[in-house]
Amino acid sequence: MCQLLGMNCNVPTDICFSFEGFCARGGKTDEHRDGWGIAFFEGLGCRVFVDDQPSIDSPIAHLVQQYPIKSMNVIAHIRKATIGQVGLENSHPFKRELWGRYWVMAHNGDLKDFEYNSAGYYRPVGTTDSEQAFCLILETLCQAFPDRQPPLSELYSVLQSITDRIASYGIFNYLLSDGDHLFVHCSTRLNYLIRQAPFASAHLIDEDITVDFRDLTDAEDRVAIIATQPLTDNEVWTVISPGELLVFHHGNLSKIP
Repeated sequence: MCQLLGMNCNVPTDICFSFEGFCARGGKTDEHRDGWGIAFFEGLGCRVFVDDQPSIDSPIAHLVQQYPIKSMNVIAHIRKATIGQVGLENSHPFKRELWGRYWVMAHNGDLKDFEYNSAGYYRPVGTTDSEQAFCLILETLCQAFPDRQPPLSELYSVLQSITDRIASYGIFNYLLSDGDHLFVHCSTRLNYLIRQAPFASAHLIDEDITVDFRDLTDAEDRVAIIATQPLTDNEVWTVISPGELLVFHHGNLSKIP
């Protein structure tokens, strides 16, 4: 099954450390060899890199590891194909526009017998259940709020409803962002940690690499990291309960009114 990696911060931050450990799972320390992708929000823009090669062998992944792109919201994915053949069109994350903003989503899991027959604006390009689910989410939000992006509490209510509906078809772990908030839904397995002062060192599980964040951060910095499996072995990760839909903003959990 696929794996997810997300980052949400209060200041633009690079994800090179976490991404290096994550990439190792795409063919070196795990079996996710069917492509990978990563999206960086930068202001109103969004850079997306995808490849249908294993991340451990991908020159594009190696570039991203060495290129410290700073972002406040990042979504990454390594794929083990189950529904939809291996190909660029089926590589996560997927990107679309809604309310004049880019939205990005990556999914881990299988949605058996799920099918989205769109008569609206959002239609899948590839053949994955994941992209169909993304299109249904955006179509549902667009129809519920056709003229404007609603307050977070109203958006969350509709997103929770459509998430529950899609999750009834199977495993629906996902990361979704509009570049401001990072929505995180757990069906089976997701974990998060929040790095903030007092900072310390962190050591990757999949590579023998240690970073001392005291040398790289300011006292006000705050970074939330979300991953299918913990990426470090000397930090405390919080397990997200199945069925939970969390919202991260500026590196912290948001309270929904």
